[in-house]
Amino acid sequence: METHTRIVLLMHPKEYRYQKCTTGRLLCLHLANSEIIPGVSFDSNSRVRQLIDDPANFPVLLYPGKDALGVAGIPARARRRLVVFLIDGTWHCARTIARKNPRLLALPRLMIQPESPSLFTIKRQPAPWCLSTIEAAHQLLLGLERHGLDSYPDKTRLLGAFNAMQDFQVRQIARAAASPRYRVRGVREPLLP
Repeated sequence: METHTRIVLLMHPKEYRYQKCTTGRLLCLHLANSEIIPGVSFDSNSRVRQLIDDPANFPVLLYPGKDALGVAGIPARARRRLVVFLIDGTWHCARTIARKNPRLLALPRLMIQPESPSLFTIKRQPAPWCLSTIEAAHQLLLGLERHGLDSYPDKTRLLGAFNAMQDFQVRQIARAAASPRYRVRGVREPLLP
């Protein structure tokens, strides 16, 4: 799906290396104007610096905070392309990335007000305003379209893929649990005398 806004996922290495079925990867499969950059320290990353320093771009960091703007607070950018950096990882990993990247934190910060709590049924979010990466991008695109900053042509696509991913994972867990070879991690079977 084409959007004018470029979404750049700054993915923590734990998420990048060990989690192959993430909402961030799923997001990038559906948005043509998106990319994943793995790492923890991005201030010296050449691709991140290229996107920030390009005068044709208006870079922002989607990250909550007291100085963060709502979508309505994005200034008129003339012909500049909105580039949204989105930290992708657990909330603990996201805070680590934010702390290690003062140049990123110096960007205008953007936050979204979720219209509803997270639909993530297989993971618990730490707070009602916390969303998965794909849900955050969905809410962002809805807000950008509402304020005339972008168009979001297929509003059911991202959440449809998200729900299909969760349904698949729930089916796999149920299938594995029904298997006689399945054992709950950390629970040992009693030793036979």
